[in-house]
Amino acid sequence: MDDAPTLARSPQTASRGLLATWRERIRVRWKLAQMAQENPHLLKDIGLTKQQVETEIAKPFWRR
Repeated sequence: MDDAPTLARSPQTASRGLLATWRERIRVRWKLAQMAQENPHLLKDIGLTKQQVETEIAKPFWRR
């Protein structure tokens, strides 16, 4: 059992965190799409296939 104290998060803090996560996903997926279009050879460098990139950028922002 974990003895570390848990911190209660306010709904506002949780909402801000969720919005920040969604913004980050949008940004990362946009940059990934841009990279795939402008420099597709870099996908191999980061260990992704074209299919993996297409699957990732097709996801809505609220999905992991």
